[in-house]
Amino acid sequence: MTTLKGPGIFLAQFMGDEAPYNSLESICKWVASLGFTGVQIPTWDGRCIDLQKAAESKTYADEIKGIVNAAGLEITELSTHLQGQLVAVNPAYDALFDGFAPASVRGNAKARTDWAVQQLKYAAKASRNLGLDAHATFSGALLWHTVYPWPQRPAGLVETGFTELAKRWLPILNTFDENGVDVCYEIHPGEDLHDGITYEMFLEKVNNHSRACLLYDPSHFVLQCLDYLSYIDHYHERIKMFHVKDAEFNPTGKQGVYGGYQNWVNRAGRFRSLGDGQVDFKSIFSKLAAYNYRGWAVLEWECAIKDAATGAAEGAPFIKQHIIKVTEKAFDDFAGTGSNDAFNKSILGI
Repeated sequence: MTTLKGPGIFLAQFMGDEAPYNSLESICKWVASLGFTGVQIPTWDGRCIDLQKAAESKTYADEIKGIVNAAGLEITELSTHLQGQLVAVNPAYDALFDGFAPASVRGNAKARTDWAVQQLKYAAKASRNLGLDAHATFSGALLWHTVYPWPQRPAGLVETGFTELAKRWLPILNTFDENGVDVCYEIHPGEDLHDGITYEMFLEKVNNHSRACLLYDPSHFVLQCLDYLSYIDHYHERIKMFHVKDAEFNPTGKQGVYGGYQNWVNRAGRFRSLGDGQVDFKSIFSKLAAYNYRGWAVLEWECAIKDAATGAAEGAPFIKQHIIKVTEKAFDDFAGTGSNDAFNKSILGI
């Protein structure tokens, strides 16, 4: 068993134009003052990191690491959620996702995909330069608009979609493998990898690639009514990252999983600050410790009700309280009687 590392915090939801949220140095000092010990860095935010430079210059990567370390923190992982989304985009979402890309490739789907793939490859090399062994991202989606089978899906559509998704990701996975880093897909609605079944379909297409791993975030499973504890039993060997995020699902006679086109406050399923939702974190932390999860417990704060700074301040002690310092001996060792092969055979009468 292993004691989880943490608490860490994902910086994406906190970066802004005002201090202390407007630079890596200042935000690191702020989160350290709250009790966090690690930061997960969004690579699309230039206030945090120049991804290409971190990939191409070990000296620059060391400078980024030094800024974080100077605040008493470690880098937990890098994130390319927005770039990963752009590896595969159905044309129905072109206009909505163009904003994730630089202006130079907007309106050009092929150029945007090429840019996203290169970003992921930079992330592999930057992770290596920073001494990291896991990376957070999204899979992107070609099939999401068909998630509900109406109109009826044409025969072979899903097969073709996952074949193409794997074709796009295999070179990226190989680059990560060359750099000794796991790709951790956040299983998430809006992605073709949004539950266990779709992850397994993708895994088959990439020949069970050893680097095609998982970022575990129970909040997305609460909103799908998926058994998020059993999920750990199924996939613990592939879970290399953990977002600690809470959620609640309160269906009514008027709406359920699909949410009735309502905003986040008025949806039956919504994300909440840690401790305000329905996730059974005690069981999650116990399972991850028992399954020898060696990574970080990282707060991803998203809540439509509570103030962000308050959520962050509450998040560090919440995670600390849930991290289990695992035992190095059995609780009943005091009653042990010793053992050898002859003694064991005598007990069994053989």
